[in-house]
Amino acid sequence: MPKKSAGRGGEASEAAWNLKEIRALMDVLEERQISEFEMERGGTRIRIKRGGLAVETPQVPLYGNNHSHVWPAPAPEPSATPPASGMPAATDAAETVEDVHLVKSPIVGTFYNSPSPNAPPFVSVGDEVQVGQPLCIIEAMKLMNEIESDSAGEVVRIYMENGQPVEYGQSLYAIRPSHKI
Repeated sequence: MPKKSAGRGGEASEAAWNLKEIRALMDVLEERQISEFEMERGGTRIRIKRGGLAVETPQVPLYGNNHSHVWPAPAPEPSATPPASGMPAATDAAETVEDVHLVKSPIVGTFYNSPSPNAPPFVSVGDEVQVGQPLCIIEAMKLMNEIESDSAGEVVRIYMENGQPVEYGQSLYAIRPSHKI
């Protein structure tokens, strides 16, 4: 960006930010419900984030130009993921890595097992699920992302509790497939 010529008093007409301008900018961002803003002026960069803790999240590409917020679950890894902290390990000898499909989180956010606080959960342990059936919602950056099952079968384990933070790739559900291929 070319620098503007000096005005009266030898100061550049494009000066760095002052506190009054920053406060006015914050008021406008709040009024318009803008959660993040970044700008550089006079060699000084300002970045404003509102609304809770700032968390760095990996960039997840949207599929095509369809901006729906339904995310397919990522493909399972060949090895088992340890259970979430505080959750006991499975003791069922029949439940091994080979006979369950792990549904993992495709994004970082907050796990919700029902569409609203007073609604019943999407699924419970023992429920039969179909491919494409909603399993949960993960809230990320104030967007509610519905996570669908990518495997048909019986839910044998739920790794997360309602309102718990979830990381990318973290196990959400263990599903015993209805039939093996």
